[in-house]
Amino acid sequence: MKKIVFVCHGNICRSPMAEFVLKQLAAQRGVSDQLLIESRATTSDEIGAGGLGHPMDVRAERQLTKEHVPYTKHQAQLLVQSDYQKYDLLICMDEENFLDMNRITAGDPERKEHKLLEYAGKYRDIDDPWYTNDFQTAFDDIKSGCEGLMRELFDNAE
Repeated sequence: MKKIVFVCHGNICRSPMAEFVLKQLAAQRGVSDQLLIESRATTSDEIGAGGLGHPMDVRAERQLTKEHVPYTKHQAQLLVQSDYQKYDLLICMDEENFLDMNRITAGDPERKEHKLLEYAGKYRDIDDPWYTNDFQTAFDDIKSGCEGLMRELFDNAE
């Protein structure tokens, strides 16, 4: 089983959208049982008192609903150093996430850390829709990256 974690700043917009998009793509391909897909935050900004994470941003939920991507209840969780050993791939959304992720994991000797759009052949960031309010563009970028990731995992492995 391949274990994948998506990472963004607060784990309430981009990374949970990527988690649910990839879960849908895996289900459509019939490979859900071959993947563990989760998401985490690089900061505790969306982690409340007592360590309880905030739910997914309602605008992200609306975008997933609009795009017919099923999702379940989600609460923000913080990326921790031990996650580096837990996951096969740690995939973030932008350069700031990448630097924070690398700091949290204390380096990337196994080259497991990537930006999502690398899988779509692009080397730019996925802008944070929490700030831009452009959930459509974020979703389109996320879907493109997740489709490329699925090709990388299953088409290129054969």
